[in-house]
Amino acid sequence: MDANAHRVNPVFCTIVPPHVLDKIARGEDQNRAGAAARTLEHDALQRTRRRVTTVRGLTTAFPGAASDKPDRTIYDADHQEVTPGAKVHSEGDGPSQDATVNRAHAGLGATFELFLQAFGRRSIDDNGMKLHATVHYGENYGNAFWDGQQMVFGDGDNDLFLDFTLPVDVIGHELAHGVTQHTANLEYFSQSGALNESMSDVFGSLIKQHVLGQTAEQADWLIGEGLLHPNVQGVALRSMKAPGTAYDDDVLGKDPQPATMDAYVRTGRDNGGVHINSGIPNHAFYLLATDLGGYAWERAGKIWYETLTSGELETDASFADFAKVTVAKARTVFGDEEQQAVLKAWSQVGVPTN
Repeated sequence: MDANAHRVNPVFCTIVPPHVLDKIARGEDQNRAGAAARTLEHDALQRTRRRVTTVRGLTTAFPGAASDKPDRTIYDADHQEVTPGAKVHSEGDGPSQDATVNRAHAGLGATFELFLQAFGRRSIDDNGMKLHATVHYGENYGNAFWDGQQMVFGDGDNDLFLDFTLPVDVIGHELAHGVTQHTANLEYFSQSGALNESMSDVFGSLIKQHVLGQTAEQADWLIGEGLLHPNVQGVALRSMKAPGTAYDDDVLGKDPQPATMDAYVRTGRDNGGVHINSGIPNHAFYLLATDLGGYAWERAGKIWYETLTSGELETDASFADFAKVTVAKARTVFGDEEQQAVLKAWSQVGVPTN
């Protein structure tokens, strides 16, 4: 199967899981609850719109030419729920006086560079797709999302969440949904949806490590570190190293991610637990990367990327389906050492590979 033959299936993907926002919305603090409820309502509406667009089909909104240089444009929504908003920064412009604009510009570039330098991929669609982002979206909007065509960032509420452009891995995570959209096109439900989320966490973490020049051992393996306000008892939204430990807070609740299949969560919420069970493949990748050592994008990341772009995954691929392809790719791209490390990692999280 040719990966490029998949019909593009855009989904509305947010960095903050619905279960976190739902917990806040049910809290006693009316200001926090109201802001979370508005964010949930917004996100539910956008998901409905994305499903309609999926049925009608979608072409790349910002085509470009395959180039080794990114083409970035930043827009300002001025706290309205509009996209793209007013253009405030183009490729080649000097630094903006708005730090949020500068972080968005830099994060788009960091994502472009990781995919180009590590995997030879030219932008999201591998054909030079222009990278567009909208900042200052909505009023106290506590999320960031990929809408199938561009990035959108809220400013947070400065109470539970800070500016969503602060962690570069959040930017990378959301843009990586676009890469998945243009390759394996994994359905956003159940295990294939959790794989979709996990791919974004993996590449988001690799982008952060690439920017910082960190090895697998030096990395913190946290997703969204620096996003949570000091009011929150937690360090990040998720931990690939220790799923289930990222936060434990009276308002946000406790991180529900499992690390192994023994604790797999069966639920009808969050599209079948896509933000929850992604902890399992996330942990498998962490185990592989730290076992192999060195820069995680060089071997572990390459195996995951080759699997995602192989054309060998069905859109409803299970964890086991994905694992089987990673075992094969480890052997063909590298060799026995890497294949054995992949087998060990999946075994440790309880996912079969045969």
